[in-house]
Amino acid sequence: MAIARLHGGPLDGQVLPLENTDQDQLILPYSEGQVVYERDGDATNTGEGDGPTQLDYRFTAEPQEITPDDDDVRPGE
Repeated sequence: MAIARLHGGPLDGQVLPLENTDQDQLILPYSEGQVVYERDGDATNTGEGDGPTQLDYRFTAEPQEITPDDDDVRPGE
């Protein structure tokens, strides 16, 4: 198990569990939309006795509102 530490943006200071440590970007739900955090640096605590592996992610994109119409877009419209 690994953890992601979020820096900046609306989720600053949050710690989330990560199953995949190869993720360069996290797109997370926030309010009525989503926010984007990108990986910043190498993993720490990768040894056997030093706790969970930790990865830092920095805020990069403003919240994007998700509307019900997003799923109803049809080709040609």
